[in-house]
Amino acid sequence: MIFLDIPRLLQFTFQDPATPIMEGIIDLHHNIFFFLILILSLVLYLFFSLLHKFYYLWMFPSVKSLNLFQKNYLVLNNIVHGTLLEVVWTLIPAFILLLIAVPSFALLYSMDEVIDPKMTVKVIGHQWYWQYECNDPSVKFNFDSYMIPEAELQKGDFRLLEVDNKLILPVNTHIRFLITASDVLHSFAVPSFGIKVDAVPGRLNQTSVYVKREGTFYGQCSELCGVNHGFMPIKINVVSINEFLEIIKTY
Repeated sequence: MIFLDIPRLLQFTFQDPATPIMEGIIDLHHNIFFFLILILSLVLYLFFSLLHKFYYLWMFPSVKSLNLFQKNYLVLNNIVHGTLLEVVWTLIPAFILLLIAVPSFALLYSMDEVIDPKMTVKVIGHQWYWQYECNDPSVKFNFDSYMIPEAELQKGDFRLLEVDNKLILPVNTHIRFLITASDVLHSFAVPSFGIKVDAVPGRLNQTSVYVKREGTFYGQCSELCGVNHGFMPIKINVVSINEFLEIIKTY
């Protein structure tokens, strides 16, 4: 199976999810979009229906089939309020908002929840590169990650997304990210993981991920941070736990 884990030209859809959080974001989007389609369809129907009737009433005032509509319009024109209608168009939107709010708050809560992390990675944003640190008892590393210039790319590399040192993470493991910055505001964002966390100088923000499949995932700085803001890619390679344990021995 081929997964979409990089941005594509003219892409209108999400990247393939790799974490439960991203799966929840996509499901929530689809649920909200369903209600949007229903509401838009109703509004367009009412709009064009009234537009059609008023157009013909104005253009052909003698048409017999419109006489009833004209009489009803004159009656409705004298009505200043309708209790039942006002209750209905208040309760139905409130009910729809409730259907949207409940899963939204549940997803927000789960995004902030850090479940017994087995590994903590500190991410530091600099102008204009990322620094990754890990000081766990069994895993220790500290390295910088710069974008590879376009002139040095190899065949098959992705422009503006390749780095000299990529972050290696184990699959099916609860991982906590501590995110900060050393100079200006940055934002650590990986679409397939469903994370976008601001990197703020003097402040530690945190999030957690549980990657369900192996692969190479890309992200970029998502906060305007200076002239080279567009040249701060994120590249994360998720491997099996056994392979990860072998790789960290080389750090």
